[in-house]
Amino acid sequence: MSSKTADVIKARKSSGKGSLIGYFPAGYPTLEKSVEAAIAMCENGVDVLELGVPYSDPVMDGLVIQQATEQALENGFKLKQVFDAVKQITAAVDTPVLVMTYWNPVISYGVEKFAHDLAEAGGAGLITPDLIPDEAKEWLEASDKYELDRVFLTAPTSTPERVKNACDLSRGFVYAVSTMGITGTRESVDDLAKQVVESVRNASATQNTAVGIGISSASQVLEVNEYADGAIVGSAFIRAYADGGVEALATKTAELAKALN
Repeated sequence: MSSKTADVIKARKSSGKGSLIGYFPAGYPTLEKSVEAAIAMCENGVDVLELGVPYSDPVMDGLVIQQATEQALENGFKLKQVFDAVKQITAAVDTPVLVMTYWNPVISYGVEKFAHDLAEAGGAGLITPDLIPDEAKEWLEASDKYELDRVFLTAPTSTPERVKNACDLSRGFVYAVSTMGITGTRESVDDLAKQVVESVRNASATQNTAVGIGISSASQVLEVNEYADGAIVGSAFIRAYADGGVEALATKTAELAKALN
């Protein structure tokens, strides 16, 4: 099954440039403004967009993302609005849009209905940080039916069997968590990231892998792309937007993208 996400990452890799994957929460600070922000990121160099679903119990998210998603929820964000956002973004840009969500909202909405509505909106697929492949039977079936990407996570604690399972069942890329704990910018990217990527390489010769958690600077984006297929940035983009709106976000995106071009 083809994957627009995988095609973009592989094309960037083969050209020697690497990939920048950018996260931004839907509905922050409002739905309209989050769409504007996401489009600006795509237009300024993000190769793949992660559109986050605000959630009331964000166990993996650092303070910056937590505060942004809390504001989105306080401003009335509803789950069904993520499909409106995806539709507006994909109508404006060709960048693959992956929705990043905890699994409970998908279950509440209905797994097949969620997959159908995401595909109808033009979304590329889902990143599911708290769903492991062993427990994803319903999602595997729905994502195959609607030809959606499914991105599973690997961590420093993942066994070789778990890593292989993630590689075999992910479509688009495998999300390599570089550090233990929650997300957020760090001064240096943990050396564990290289070990996680190596475990993915050992498990699969063809699967893409992108590193997330702790990447905030152009030098880190470049460093990660020297051994992985993409660098994932989230908190740094939200902080830029919080400090200076869309203009500052666009500048930060272009700054990080320039490192790869």
